[in-house]
Amino acid sequence: MILNPESEVLETFAKSILLAARTAPKAKGVDDIVTALVEKNDIEALVSTMERLADEKGAGFVYPFKRDAANLRNAGAVILIGVKTSGAAGLNCGACGFKTCEEMLGRQKVEVEFRGPNCMIKCADLGIAVGAAAAKAKDFCIDNRVMYTVGAAARVSGLLDADVVFGIPLSVTGKNIFFDRR
Repeated sequence: MILNPESEVLETFAKSILLAARTAPKAKGVDDIVTALVEKNDIEALVSTMERLADEKGAGFVYPFKRDAANLRNAGAVILIGVKTSGAAGLNCGACGFKTCEEMLGRQKVEVEFRGPNCMIKCADLGIAVGAAAAKAKDFCIDNRVMYTVGAAARVSGLLDADVVFGIPLSVTGKNIFFDRR
C-alpha cells in the first residue's frame, strides 16, 4: 500500500499545468511565453530573493513578500510563467502609453522587478497563459495562487529570463495553505 501518493505526482501535474499555459491563445499566433518548473534546490534561492526584496522595497512590501516566501517554503511545487516582450504586436494601439510600437520599442528599458515598457498585447498573452494555468491546477484539485512576488524574485535572481514573470506555487495538502494566510 502507498500512503498519500498524491504528493508523488505533483511534478507531473505541474508539467500539465504548464502545458495549459503553453497552449493558451496568443495574439497574432506569436508565442513569447516562457515557462519553468522550479526545482527544489531553486526554491530556497527564490525565498531568499523574496526576503531581500521585502527589505529593499520597504514599507508596504515587507508583509506580502515575506508572507509569500513562507508560502513558497511550504509549497509542493512552483511554476513560473513569463513573457519576453522584446518585440511588439505591431498594432500601434497606444495601450503601452506610446503612440506607436516603434516609439515604445525605442525607449530605454527600465529594470526594476520587471523590465519595461512593454507591449500590452504581449502582457495580455501572459495574463491569458497564467489564467489557463491556474484553471488547469484547479481542474486537478491542486491548491494554487498566482503571485507577483514569486515572479519578481525569479526575474531579479536571474532564474527566469523574461521581462515580466508570475509564479504559481502548488500544494496538495488537507488544507489550502494559500487561503488563511497571516
